[in-house]
Amino acid sequence: MAYKNQQEFIKALEREGELLRIKAYVNPHLEIAEITDRMSKEPGGGKALLFENTGSEFPVLMNAYGSEKRMCMALGVKELNDVAKDIEDLFKLLSAPKENILDKLKLLPKLGEFASWMPKVKKGRGECQQVILTEKPLPTGEPWGGLPDMGKLPVITCWPQDGGPFVTLPVIHTKEPNTGIRNVGMYRMQIFGPQLTAMHWHKHKVSAKHFNEYKKLGVKMPVAVALGGDPAYAYSATAPLPENVDEYMLAGFLRKKKVELVKCITQPEIEVPADADFVIEGYVDPNDELLWEGPFGDHTGYYSLPDWYPKFHITAITHKKNAVYPATIVGIPPQEDAWLIKASERIFLAPIKMTMVPEIIDMDMPVEGVAHNLVITQINKEYAGQGQKVMNAMWGAGQMMFNKILVLASQTSFAITNYKELAKEVFRNLNPATDVYFSQGPMDVLDHSCSKMGFGGKLCIDGTVKYDEEADNLYACYPVPESLDVNQALQHFPEISFLNTSLLEHHIPCVVVSVQKSRQGHVKELHDAISQLPALRGVKMILYIEHTVNAQDLPTALWRFCNNLDPRRDHFMHRQADENGKYTAILGLDGTIKTKELDGFERDWPNIIVADDETIAAVDAKWKELGIGKLIPSPSLKYKSQMYGEKAVADPS
Repeated sequence: MAYKNQQEFIKALEREGELLRIKAYVNPHLEIAEITDRMSKEPGGGKALLFENTGSEFPVLMNAYGSEKRMCMALGVKELNDVAKDIEDLFKLLSAPKENILDKLKLLPKLGEFASWMPKVKKGRGECQQVILTEKPLPTGEPWGGLPDMGKLPVITCWPQDGGPFVTLPVIHTKEPNTGIRNVGMYRMQIFGPQLTAMHWHKHKVSAKHFNEYKKLGVKMPVAVALGGDPAYAYSATAPLPENVDEYMLAGFLRKKKVELVKCITQPEIEVPADADFVIEGYVDPNDELLWEGPFGDHTGYYSLPDWYPKFHITAITHKKNAVYPATIVGIPPQEDAWLIKASERIFLAPIKMTMVPEIIDMDMPVEGVAHNLVITQINKEYAGQGQKVMNAMWGAGQMMFNKILVLASQTSFAITNYKELAKEVFRNLNPATDVYFSQGPMDVLDHSCSKMGFGGKLCIDGTVKYDEEADNLYACYPVPESLDVNQALQHFPEISFLNTSLLEHHIPCVVVSVQKSRQGHVKELHDAISQLPALRGVKMILYIEHTVNAQDLPTALWRFCNNLDPRRDHFMHRQADENGKYTAILGLDGTIKTKELDGFERDWPNIIVADDETIAAVDAKWKELGIGKLIPSPSLKYKSQMYGEKAVADPS
């Protein structure tokens, strides 16, 4: 379904009871983010929020994609799997043998439909250009609204340690200078002045590649940023499409109607959606000095560290007369971005299956893994070594190259989102000494656990059913031990602050330990010591987390563990012979904070993201005025005791 514009989407949300209007004044500096954080962590993602009084002429829309229902509404489907089925049917039709004229004729309707998805550039102005703010009046004599000024937009500051206000839902348009091929991506933009922001594109991103081509040519790079319009645009900008595939073709497919584009006013090389609420036009000059951008409270739940990024010079801001400023926040999960990730997981399962990994049955990215950190893949296994084949294919597939922990499972009678049953099945099939694989390669630039930025370790846990060729008879398999026995055995270790053996009660041989390190090699020493205890015979894996994190809180423990682990560097395998000459093995994985003193870790370690006390108190005080129901306590209160400490940001000089 195509929405005529963002306002039509807002009306649809309101009709479905999915939107709350907030008429009281809320400050875009920290307060909007705090209220949204509280709402997004409500069961089912809470409601979308329209802040109508922001101190500017524009309302702010938040949490619009923040539930399965709203994500489906944004994409015009009843279920996210509906899109995947459409794509799979299309792939099957295009790849099926065409043996006669009738087979070929069957394609004609689909090819016509294909053409209807392609974006179209229309003549004249779009709704997005009803109000024009440029450096000087246009020679066409059109009404001039004055100079472009980012200060007129209600750009939010999300978290207290952020470097400043950030545009968080920008749909950024660039073109490759030699081919003219468009890319549409989403990269945050820190505000540095009325006509200046940073452009935070990572070296792996397509727009960064475009920028490198402009560098070679020594010319300025035109850029345009759209905000609002049909919600399919923002989703398509985040989608992990292959390079050189037009994101607006995906948007056209999703909305079953082509995207209408118009040329920018001061950067006419770039086209933007005619129905966007705002368009920010400008350029990036490859001869400029870079800006020291950040920190920023990011989707990992940690602050991304500051670094040097290009300057974006703004030459025009245009907008609709009734524009609504869309924004999002990211931070400790769950947040709105979890549903954007879930949509990509469902939508791109079919292309991965049809083109690269045909044995895939299903795939899941648990919210605690914040997209790249943890991926579960279920396969139809038919031969020995197929798990390793899938592992290599997945780590070579587009943005899946950033995956840190890959869990492989065989076909089961239950859904892989039934994590308890899945874990039982995976561990039943797992020999930690032979079925765990370590590698290294490109990682997300935001992964702070890597010793080198953007390059680190990977782990594959092959929990598939094993063929005879894959079995190793040197290792014994023992029953899962009793939880009570393990508790009693480990209570004498003073460095253990919290212990979770509850998984043992479900026949899952994994223990989670909160440990306070005090010396180099401490976690390895502890792992070796407890792995030798008779009570732990039958345990296959121990996850170590920071002493401030309660191991009993599994979602939080898993989120912290996945973020703080570099698998290749932070693993210990303890092997031990039993009385029968067989071996047992327990894998230890160190998901604690890494420091220079205790771990030889040279990079800065970021803090987790929490609101400050002043903002929490201010929102509490005005909650009744908001008119959105019973007080929701700040989620940050739970995490304040887990902070690493207020670290000084590195000096850019």
